[in-house]
Amino acid sequence: MSVFKLIEQTAGTYCVEGDLTFSGINKNAIKSYDFLKSAKKICIDLTKVNSADSAGLALLIEWIKHSKVYNTDLTYKNIPHQLHTLAGLSGLDLKEYLIDYSKG
Repeated sequence: MSVFKLIEQTAGTYCVEGDLTFSGINKNAIKSYDFLKSAKKICIDLTKVNSADSAGLALLIEWIKHSKVYNTDLTYKNIPHQLHTLAGLSGLDLKEYLIDYSKG
């Protein structure tokens, strides 16, 4: 298991490293949504996600919900295939939030 980390690369650009899973997501790390206020446009790159499950999908959805509250344009880059599959099985369409289909 690799613990989830959200790392700021440049202003408005973040990278997720580790596992977007129930056991990999640190509950303290997801309590703060302040990073969604840091810029009008935010891109989160998921290239370095090792594995993902429904908890990871739930986190992406929470970020979407909070970005709307903060009036932030949120996009995801390189969403892992596992999350695309889970979203599809759940009836969710994440295409609106994608900027790169290379892992989809």
